[in-house]
Amino acid sequence: MSIVEPPIRTLPDDRRSADDGVHLVARLYKKGTRLDPHMHREAQLVYAASGTMQVTTPKGRWLVPPDRAVWVPARLEHAIDVLADIEMRSMYFNLSWLERAPRKRLDREFVVRVSPLLQQAILALFDDRSDHERTRLLVKLTILELRRADDSATFIPLPQEPRCRRAAELVLADPANAHEIDALADKVGTSARTLSRLFSSQTKVSFKSWCQRARIAAAIERLSTDNNVSIKQLAAELGYASMPAFSHAFRQVTGKTPTAFAGKE
Repeated sequence: MSIVEPPIRTLPDDRRSADDGVHLVARLYKKGTRLDPHMHREAQLVYAASGTMQVTTPKGRWLVPPDRAVWVPARLEHAIDVLADIEMRSMYFNLSWLERAPRKRLDREFVVRVSPLLQQAILALFDDRSDHERTRLLVKLTILELRRADDSATFIPLPQEPRCRRAAELVLADPANAHEIDALADKVGTSARTLSRLFSSQTKVSFKSWCQRARIAAAIERLSTDNNVSIKQLAAELGYASMPAFSHAFRQVTGKTPTAFAGKE
């Protein structure tokens, strides 16, 4: 496990200081890039201006399409997988700065839905204007916008118990399959009753609900990385009997229909 040095020591072309204790990093990453498990001494807000990434922490897996960003507390182990070419915009916050922040409860990871206001605030921080007061206000606005933006729709909680974790990995490797808990339990060396109990206690949702969330996460990933896929095609690929059944399941998890989520209506 590596602790990545503070992002600002010397200032390369892709890095700049935004405010006392707040630094900005802009980078491009190609599809297939993996940033292995690491941690920072600062807290981090990670946003992809375009493209899709997956952020994995000890608690679970966060899918981050362009209308989401992820908050990563200081010294929290995380890995990032790039699922489609991304323009990453990261903000790093020293702990001393966060002690004065207008929002509390920044000691846990969470995904935020990026509102038009939050998006424009983040992007404006990375433009070429060097107005200190403007930058300070934009940073404050960004933190304030996090207050109402929590969104767990793209989160898949990962169990820690070895048998339950192995079962989860089998489902994630093939989310379209109609996984029967009896068969999975047999594969990981336990009973269906024990596995069901473990899923409920470790992830706070039932096995059936967890599998549905994994399947919808696969749908979100596909919608975020393939502009040509149709909703009908995606529903069939993920094993849904009909588009209405797929739309109903998708809405239960995300609060939107697949069409609305993809911005096609």
